[in-house]
Amino acid sequence: MKKLVFLTGTRADFGKLKSLIKITQESSNFDVQIFATGMHLDEKYGLTVNEIYKSGFNNVATYKNHAGAEFMDRTLAKTILGFSEYISKQKPDLIVVHGDRVEALAGAIVGSLNNILVAHIEGGEISGTIDELIRHSVSKLAHLHLVSNDEAKKRIIQMGELESSVYVIGSPDLDLMNPNNLPDIDKVKEYYSIYFNEYAIAMYHPVTTEYENIKDQVAIFVDSLLASNKNYVVIFPNNDLGTEEILEEYKRLENNSKFIIFPSLRFENFLRLLQNANFIIGNSSAGIREAPFYKVPTIDIGSRQNNRSKGSSILNVAHKSSEILTAIENSVALKSEKIDISEFGEGNSNTVFLHLLNSEEIWNVNCQKQFQDL
Repeated sequence: MKKLVFLTGTRADFGKLKSLIKITQESSNFDVQIFATGMHLDEKYGLTVNEIYKSGFNNVATYKNHAGAEFMDRTLAKTILGFSEYISKQKPDLIVVHGDRVEALAGAIVGSLNNILVAHIEGGEISGTIDELIRHSVSKLAHLHLVSNDEAKKRIIQMGELESSVYVIGSPDLDLMNPNNLPDIDKVKEYYSIYFNEYAIAMYHPVTTEYENIKDQVAIFVDSLLASNKNYVVIFPNNDLGTEEILEEYKRLENNSKFIIFPSLRFENFLRLLQNANFIIGNSSAGIREAPFYKVPTIDIGSRQNNRSKGSSILNVAHKSSEILTAIENSVALKSEKIDISEFGEGNSNTVFLHLLNSEEIWNVNCQKQFQDL
């Protein structure tokens, strides 16, 4: 029996890993462990480790790694230390990490330095901010690349990775996005005491490479939301450098009947709320990936999602109130293209993943990597 360890640090990457964890924990071929750290253990952001427990998963280990939003390097160092100690006891055959957070980087570092296979989910993508550097660094440390599409596969190969180590499995969050599998919207709204008939979703994350501008940028964002006179479900940012400045501005939204603010939402509940929203505004990747799937307009502000997929339902604007307010007023007119499912997969990443793990192919991958010239 092969032992797998899934490392998760945020509500977002857990949503991406959830279907993969479930299908492998249900298989008798694998001993599946979960290492939960990062935002999952922070009460300010909703203590989302509880969502892991509520999902019925077993073998969950927790570790507090956060050293403060201004010290991402120290958080990385603490995560490496904690995960290394955990791995030395568990001795897994495979470590599974996702995306572009420091927790994923820590997992890849620990795995590669201990000659343990590392599988990286959704590498090969491009965006703005420090995420870009972290994501590609994880790819260079990982041994197996489980990407969303052929474009991502090409980038991984361009980075000198062995083509035989790259597998297109689609985006795992699509496994959860089928509206037929989501909770009832009325029950979701009742559970969260959301009384709006119509609403938009607001999610704004810090851009660490533009930290010197964050106070001004988020002030413009909040000013625009207030001036629009729309109803909003507001969700806290991630805990990167700049998050305190965002949360300080959000205080202006408190006790305003037009706004309901949450530290976090269960992923499936968030998806149902998103599906029924008039639009999503901010700079979250949910506006680039999930929203178009549901044909929900996206108002994408600033540079955080630069170079990512741009459908006709996505409107990018600068940090200018006039542009943001115009986009809000025009959001109903945004036309959504029919989603190109090939870009993200077919909602069966979990079964593709399980089939891959059940093959002998990946277990014969050599931990000794060599750069592949094009």
